[in-house]
Amino acid sequence: MSSLIKNELIKIFKKKSIYIIMLIVLAYTILINCIAKYNSDSYSGYNYYSENYINEYVKKELSQLDPNKSSDTGLYIELKTDLDTYELINKYDNTSWQCKFIQENVYSLINEKNTYTYGIEKDENKVKEIENQINKIIEKLDNDDWKYFANLELEQAEKQLDELEEEKSITDDKKVLRDIDIAIECARIDKEVAEYRINKEIKYGSDYLNSALRDYENSSKNIIELQNNSEEMSYQEKLAYNESLENKEISRYIIENNVDLYSTDTKGMLENFFNEYGIFIIVVIVMIAGTIVSEEFNKGTVKLLLVKPYSRLKILISKYITTLIILGISLITFILMQLIVGGVIFGLNSLSIPVIQYDFNTNQLVELNIFTYLIIQILTQLPMLILLLTLAFALSTIFTNSALAITITLLGYMSPNIINMLAIQYNVEIMKYFVTMNWDLSPYLFGGLASMEGMSLGFSIIVSIIYLLLMIIPTYIIFKKRNIKNI
Repeated sequence: MSSLIKNELIKIFKKKSIYIIMLIVLAYTILINCIAKYNSDSYSGYNYYSENYINEYVKKELSQLDPNKSSDTGLYIELKTDLDTYELINKYDNTSWQCKFIQENVYSLINEKNTYTYGIEKDENKVKEIENQINKIIEKLDNDDWKYFANLELEQAEKQLDELEEEKSITDDKKVLRDIDIAIECARIDKEVAEYRINKEIKYGSDYLNSALRDYENSSKNIIELQNNSEEMSYQEKLAYNESLENKEISRYIIENNVDLYSTDTKGMLENFFNEYGIFIIVVIVMIAGTIVSEEFNKGTVKLLLVKPYSRLKILISKYITTLIILGISLITFILMQLIVGGVIFGLNSLSIPVIQYDFNTNQLVELNIFTYLIIQILTQLPMLILLLTLAFALSTIFTNSALAITITLLGYMSPNIINMLAIQYNVEIMKYFVTMNWDLSPYLFGGLASMEGMSLGFSIIVSIIYLLLMIIPTYIIFKKRNIKNI
């Protein structure tokens, strides 16, 4: 058996196509890492408005619009607000917290001022009042006093909490009380976020800490809404709840430990290994499995193979094991490519940052080494990889047509995403017995839920094994009974 496998591997590694694919993957690896590095280095800040947009469109349009004409007023106010915001942003460094704050908090005030200046309901007093607010904000921006705004948010959250608690104390209506309790929980989240910003000294912006703050706030409020939406959550609501709970706890970890878990670097690329390299792994194993038997028939070499002192079963098994070995070699090769290229471009320091996962069994975060996480990810994807490999192998053996085997298998890999999405969306229960709904085991990691109710890790493994046997058994029977006299 070992000599058969060795001979099969020698034949495979004599094929030029293998080395062409490896060179393509290497070029792709260099390209995506260079693009990721360039994007991180060339990040230009928070300005939503390009200079070209302002000069070539906004200023020209404003010069042609008459704010006194009712038909022009709306567009004039909109473009004037864009121009005023752009000019205010340009006072500060493009990567500063002030730029982000202006776009998120001052834009609406500028729009309101322009509405009262040029709109139908002109009001000079309102304009002066808003201008005073804007000038006060600009003063704080100039003094780099971001804490003023953070403390203001904290005061507003505490004030809202006091008002809600007071309203609750004088309310008897159960429905109203329920709504007030929800509002109180959300106000407490606002207060917590403001306290995080102040205590952790997180300036406003679009960095990973601000993203974590926003994710923490949104996830926390989603959890509150789901918990209070109905007495018993539906299965889809449970999935949404789990997702929000995981995002909340991971965001909390980022904030409290001041660590960027989502950066695009060597660790980030490896963490998303199957998203980046999945298609190449499939191409390699399908190309090998889809030709390893059919080529013997097409070239007539199957006769030379079958006259050797090996049973047809051993020959078929040796070829199948060879394709599994190629799968392992491909995985290791692509991981090493990414590790080496990523190390050269980004360095290897990020590999010391743990991968964080939420364990629903213990309701705690789990820290994993990137390579441990990578092994776990490979194990969750193995059913899909082996089933696709087996499909190509079976088609190659049964129809002795390499093109057919490769084409159908690649279609089988690309099309199920749409089928699975529709099955989940319309809750087509029978689809949970379909192989593509079961061959990805990653949803079950750390106590997670399957995409459809009634599925479990054991269920998906059994379904995958059944489909594997449904392909392997007919393949062996046909290969054993095939007449080769006329080949």
